[in-house]
Amino acid sequence: MSWFYLFIAGLFEIVWAIGLKYTQGFTRPLPTAVTVAGMIVSFYFLSLATKILPIGTAYAVWTGIGAVGAIILGVILFKEPIDLGRVIFMLFIVVGIIGLRAVSPH
Repeated sequence: MSWFYLFIAGLFEIVWAIGLKYTQGFTRPLPTAVTVAGMIVSFYFLSLATKILPIGTAYAVWTGIGAVGAIILGVILFKEPIDLGRVIFMLFIVVGIIGLRAVSPH
């Protein structure tokens, strides 16, 4: 269950990371509320995952999921640039996440 919790935490990290863009500096109430709720849910599930998983592994995977998701949604939603370099380094993050999962004792 800890890996499932970590995955959910990572998804909600994407929610709040993308939400930050919509808050316009926390000046828009609804996007701010969604962003803060995403933060709370993300941290809650991260805390559940760290009951079992080592903190270094959980944190690296959590931020990796968030980073990859934010990059992908940034390109889709905000027309952020994407090039071969960004794709290659994003794939390094994905390989790191898979590697940490593969060598984790839990």
